[in-house]
Amino acid sequence: MNLGLQDKHIIVTGASGGIGKETLKTFLAESTRITATYHTNREPLLQLVHNNNQNRVALVQTDVRNEDSVRNLFAEADSKFGRVDVLVANAGIAHGPAPIHKMSFEQWEETMNVNLAGAFLCAKHFFKNLERYPEDTASLILIGSTAGLFGEANYADYASSKAALHGLMMSLKNEIVHLAPRGRVNLVNPGWTMTPMAQSTLQDPETLKRILQTIPMQKVATPSDIANTILALASDIMTGHISGETVTVAGGMEGRILFDRDEIDIEE
Repeated sequence: MNLGLQDKHIIVTGASGGIGKETLKTFLAESTRITATYHTNREPLLQLVHNNNQNRVALVQTDVRNEDSVRNLFAEADSKFGRVDVLVANAGIAHGPAPIHKMSFEQWEETMNVNLAGAFLCAKHFFKNLERYPEDTASLILIGSTAGLFGEANYADYASSKAALHGLMMSLKNEIVHLAPRGRVNLVNPGWTMTPMAQSTLQDPETLKRILQTIPMQKVATPSDIANTILALASDIMTGHISGETVTVAGGMEGRILFDRDEIDIEE
């Protein structure tokens, strides 16, 4: 099926992580042009660039906490590929567990700076790009988490930063249409996903059983589950009348236990 994405310019932030890298691969399969960002880890992206037409991929080192860095990202993206049609605001961090009475303010502040302020800065400069190149359509896709829906004990910084993205999305859906009349803003909330960051946790059978007790489908997501959802939201053909929506990709996960432990069957 033609998704209408050929030659569209996509920015994917945090592209070297598990979901970001899979999103990059998924968009490349649709013959898009991509500006992909990384903070410190460029290596996972080099082979992808090598295997694809380098005229379709640009890598830009970006610190989403820093407005000058984000401003430079959009300047380089504009110089390389022109108007940005889609922004996938995926860059994020999660620190180790800490109950709030033992959490440092520095940890709280850093999480908010990356996950929330970073999304704000990228959205701000995306909208500036749209103002410079007025066209009918555009799509902003914010990447949240089920932690923002249900909370997460000992991860109050992460859960709060992701929950705040809903308010940002609901506000920006009403702003984008003044720059692109058919522009859309949506939020994707992945649940547990088999990424390199989560793999060590998910490989522990007891932890996995506890997680699967809350998921009707009794499986965790793959990065491609998330990437394909992002792809659909980027396409005006597939989702051109969808804006201001939260799409949770978590196998029906709820914030409560649905199965007894002996009902969970972990495939070897």
